[in-house]
Amino acid sequence: MIRINLGLQGGGAHGAFTWGVLDRLLDEEDIEIAAISGTSAGAMNAAAYKAGLVAGGRAGARETLDWFWEQVGAVNAPWVQDWLAALAPSIAGMAAILEVSPGYRAFDAMSRMTSPYVFGALMRNPLDKILANMRFEDICSDAGPALFVGATNVRTGKIRVFSGAEITTDALMASSCLPTLFRAVEIHDPTTGRVEAFWDGGYTGNPALFPLYAKDLPDDIVIVGINPIVRDAVPDTPEAIANRINEIGFNTSLLRELRSIDFVRRLLAENRIPAGTMKRVLVHFVEDDALMNDLNVATKTIPVPIILARLKAAGREAADAFLRAHKHDIGKRDTVDVNALFS
Repeated sequence: MIRINLGLQGGGAHGAFTWGVLDRLLDEEDIEIAAISGTSAGAMNAAAYKAGLVAGGRAGARETLDWFWEQVGAVNAPWVQDWLAALAPSIAGMAAILEVSPGYRAFDAMSRMTSPYVFGALMRNPLDKILANMRFEDICSDAGPALFVGATNVRTGKIRVFSGAEITTDALMASSCLPTLFRAVEIHDPTTGRVEAFWDGGYTGNPALFPLYAKDLPDDIVIVGINPIVRDAVPDTPEAIANRINEIGFNTSLLRELRSIDFVRRLLAENRIPAGTMKRVLVHFVEDDALMNDLNVATKTIPVPIILARLKAAGREAADAFLRAHKHDIGKRDTVDVNALFS
């Protein structure tokens, strides 16, 4: 059995790409996911995956992931999706149309000029209703992969990683709470002894990798990236500039952790720390930066069913390409140049 850990990035509706990756990994019966660290959409995917896996095995995981994203897209009839998809332009064309649509422009302007506290309960995160139907007894179970959900403590600016029984509806909502859209999620935190307010975990860990360094977990971390590290074009519109700022910010914590991984490796290679003192982590990436460069902040914010379906298909394809090229490398070596990612 090949055992791996997963690190699932957040990125709004673009998390449908990760849905596709997980769907493809479920085909590999000789791969076991030992632990998942997820942020925002990554945390939602992780919770749906585990809830289904614990209740119904691999088929249950696939079914629960499908159900979750059908709820997000709010179009449940496959024939409707197929009909719309046949008429739709390319994903880049759809992204461009969505970004200039009057509805999105009005929504974007409101989020920039108005506090979510003005509207009270009207600005409740719609994911709340979906999560109300999730089986948290399975999500928090000792069975299946260990789960770690990252959120940002508003008061301290530090990351807070929820695990085990701490993973509740509020913890998942906190992990995906964008401060310009929704009120901070308040949770009593036993580590501080007070009620803390939390924002999206992407600001401090997208995803947090350090929980996956535990000695009882595998050495391999497969990161599913949905925030492109590189964009060749310099953004020149307000929307594109804001999107790139968001991507850079959400990748900063990940690059910092990758730098730490590389530093530990050099210490081990130079015998500057005793062998076994720290883990030598093996890093792998599943991503499609070309696709993500064709998308924008509008496709990240508004879950259009056709785009979600295409993202899922792209995720499956990217995971399939990774497995064909590198499945035999798992447990032996990196499949990405870690140093090149941050230098």
